[in-house]
Amino acid sequence: MLRDDDLALLNRPLYAFLTVAPRGDRWPAPRPVWFGVSAEGNLEMFSDPGAPKVDRLREQPSASVVVAAPTGEREHWVAVEGPVTLHDDGADLAARLADRYYDMTDLAHQKLLAEWQDQVVLEMTR
Repeated sequence: MLRDDDLALLNRPLYAFLTVAPRGDRWPAPRPVWFGVSAEGNLEMFSDPGAPKVDRLREQPSASVVVAAPTGEREHWVAVEGPVTLHDDGADLAARLADRYYDMTDLAHQKLLAEWQDQVVLEMTR
């Protein structure tokens, strides 16, 4: 269960480090991702549907995520592990998170967001 101070950390524009099960004899490799917390308290991320992490999640739908406070702040981190469900409505999530992570008055950011229309949602339930 997430505490109020955990939710406060998770509602900041920080990177989450997502780790999925590797293939074969490869080592797990965390990837930085944007994320949000749904109304149900699940972590939501988005990705290109052809990304290797999405392929691995289709094979083994579980992952772990770590979010940490930046250097110079009181030590605080949140780790979540659990099943991941893939959804096709990633463009909406990408738009919501772009407002959180980017200055959307910047034309380059607007152009990048326009390219993210086919994203998938990675929803991690706890």
